[in-house]
Amino acid sequence: YNRVWIPDNEEVWQSAEITKNYKAGDHFLHVQLEDGTALNYPVDPAALPPLRNPDILVGENDLTALSYLHEPAVLHNLKVRFVESKLIYTYSGIILVAINPYKQLPIYGDAIIHAYSGQNMGDMDPHIFAVAEEAYKQMARNNKNQSIIVSGESGAGKTVSARYTMRYFATVSKSSSNAHVEDKVLASNPITEAIGNAKTTRNDNSSRFGKYTEISFDQRYQIIGANMRTYLLEKSRVVFQSENERNYHIFYQLCASARQPEFEHLRLGSAEQFNYTRMGGTTLIEGVDDRANMVETQKTFALLGLKGDFQMDIFKMLAAILHLGNVEIAAAGDERSSISLEDKHLSIFCELLDLNCDKMAQWLCHRKIITTSETVIKPMTRAQAVNARDALAKKIYSHLFDFIVERINQALQFPGKQHTFIGVLDIYGFETFDVNSFEQFCINYANEKLQQQFNLHVFKLEQEEYMKEDIPWTLIDFYDNQPVIDLIEAKMGILELLDEECLLPHGTDENWLQKLYNNFVNKNALFEKPRMSNTSFIVQHFADKVEYKCEGFLEKNRDTVHEVLIEILKESKFHLCANFFQDNPVSVSPFNSTINIKSARPVLKSPNKQLRMTVGSKFRSSLSLLMVTLNATTPHYVRCIKPNDEKLPFEFDSKRVAQQLRACGVLETIRISAQSYPSRWTYIEFFSRYSILMTQQELSINDKKQICKIVLQRLIQDCNQYQFGRTKIFFRAGQVAYLEKLRSDTMRHACIMIQKSVRGWLQQKKFLRIKQAAVVIQQYFRGQRTVRQAISARALKQTWAAIIIQKYCRGYLVRRLCQLILVAAVTIQAYTRGFLARKKYRKV
Repeated sequence: YNRVWIPDNEEVWQSAEITKNYKAGDHFLHVQLEDGTALNYPVDPAALPPLRNPDILVGENDLTALSYLHEPAVLHNLKVRFVESKLIYTYSGIILVAINPYKQLPIYGDAIIHAYSGQNMGDMDPHIFAVAEEAYKQMARNNKNQSIIVSGESGAGKTVSARYTMRYFATVSKSSSNAHVEDKVLASNPITEAIGNAKTTRNDNSSRFGKYTEISFDQRYQIIGANMRTYLLEKSRVVFQSENERNYHIFYQLCASARQPEFEHLRLGSAEQFNYTRMGGTTLIEGVDDRANMVETQKTFALLGLKGDFQMDIFKMLAAILHLGNVEIAAAGDERSSISLEDKHLSIFCELLDLNCDKMAQWLCHRKIITTSETVIKPMTRAQAVNARDALAKKIYSHLFDFIVERINQALQFPGKQHTFIGVLDIYGFETFDVNSFEQFCINYANEKLQQQFNLHVFKLEQEEYMKEDIPWTLIDFYDNQPVIDLIEAKMGILELLDEECLLPHGTDENWLQKLYNNFVNKNALFEKPRMSNTSFIVQHFADKVEYKCEGFLEKNRDTVHEVLIEILKESKFHLCANFFQDNPVSVSPFNSTINIKSARPVLKSPNKQLRMTVGSKFRSSLSLLMVTLNATTPHYVRCIKPNDEKLPFEFDSKRVAQQLRACGVLETIRISAQSYPSRWTYIEFFSRYSILMTQQELSINDKKQICKIVLQRLIQDCNQYQFGRTKIFFRAGQVAYLEKLRSDTMRHACIMIQKSVRGWLQQKKFLRIKQAAVVIQQYFRGQRTVRQAISARALKQTWAAIIIQKYCRGYLVRRLCQLILVAAVTIQAYTRGFLARKKYRKV
């Protein structure tokens, strides 16, 4: 084939046409770019540029149908579908690739839902509803639990995709009861978005936590309830937001409603008045009405049966957090700090939570150190006191978030027995920023686990397909990211060393980082020390290298609040606040405390509970539970792609898309498929498409399957390039493109023959018309010439004489007539005059 892909700095890859045959050993490839530029492209004979697919395959619904499976082919196919055809969904084997159009599209109505209901996955265009229908159908057919895993980076459209899948299930499995369970399940989304979503620089409604929602079905496959688990809420956002970012939506909804009578006792104002909501410099989102959203949030609370008193308790906690952020902590020298008892916001905070104001003012600026022999009260610097205040705010919000999720789960509980469920996982994708901290480390760790599960599942499906078609199975090598998972979670891995450092009274980020350097630098190929930094480390993840800054790792992993402050909150007369901090509170965690989770790797045993309660260890446990759940279900994958960073509709930034494709496993699926037999055609499809390559003798055979085998053996001499299965023919990469070339050549020759015959017939008709016209012209010309030759000089004279005679004869006849008329007129006049004269005479 004469078209290839060559690397490009702007578009990642660009198409080029080979202008001169390449010979083995040549170091340059003579090509012409699409803009007409001629180029001598240097090549390595061992790694030639990837070939471009035939035009017939461009724009395919399924990327695995491409003959040449590689990154440029995938990127080009997605671009053609997205930019030219305005299609946002494409299959990549078992994955649905969903590109965010940044525009409302009319493809999610009830009519569309009913159109996809009952259809097979390949019968209609790729769609999120097709994936949901496939999961629902497999659940009903096999009585097996299903999972839909939606992932992608911030702003790629994960939350919307997860919302549409839940809406699909609510529509197609609607029960006849009056309980409106489906409406309650859908109502959980606005609440979790209000308390767990925020505006970031990448997305106006970014989910800052992971969520796995189990939708439960009865034996008639109708929704009877749901249950939600959450993962790794970004608590640091409560007290800090970067420029052009916001805190969680619920705070701004509350501030926008501050002047409503029911909220006056919270003593709130506009969002600009509070440190925790104005830090990012922006308190409004274009096109978003926070006041209207607050009304919607209250309605959804009520729909779930969470009435006014419950809602007001929640709003009191939220208002208290905002007032806590405004408490002024003043420096009293270098080593001390203080809070005025006259501080208005401290008073309101203590009033809302029913706390002792004096104790709170004292212990926000002091800490108690208990040793074996004595108890020491030590003052804190202003910076330490601010950190203590912020840690308290984060702790309260974290408990509040878990409590709301637990109450939502209680509202979605069902009396009957769950028959099956479909889980919808809306979780953060692989992240890498300019500065990466503990949150990004946990997120990328979760993605490593999900990627491993994904690889194993794809590999398993590939093997099952081969066995079903009786194709000889040989092991295909695929990327196994177990080494990097071991680096993170195994014994004496990164997380365990972090937990160990957290146990030490004087543990620091720097000491922990030094332990990482000592244990892994030059000993583990996946761990590196940056050349220009002593405060960072680099991990080679499956998607990319990521540099993590160690600052804040210990504090975020400990997630501790001074014990004295906890004791003060326990003494609160506000029951909700007090319950959050009891030693054995009513479970507010989305995880059942009776479940015993066995770690995939040995964990350091310690009598100290603090090790087991670190954020990292809790996240690892919840992640292990998630993987157990996913492995017990049939997974379906949706990979959301962000096409550009400017949020422009149907604009395709190839660099950004390529980066995400590498990070989300799509290219890994392609690579696994490409190693085996990526192109698969049923015998009927092959016969219909390539019957033009068959001879009359071959077509005379009645068995189409046999015809396909005979034709392939004649066309492709190397029998290792294809395999015959029970219902399909399996082709290695490039073979379909070769068959397409043979087909196009045969079609071209046939077209030339047809063109030759048609052109000959047209020229013959044209010749006959010209000949007929020439005969007619000749006929008239010859007639005129005969007439001219027949007329002589004598005849001309006679004709002239006849004309003269006619002239005189006509003149004579006219004069004679004139004389007759004149005589008649005179006679009439004479008689008339005589009559008149006589009449006059008589009168006289």
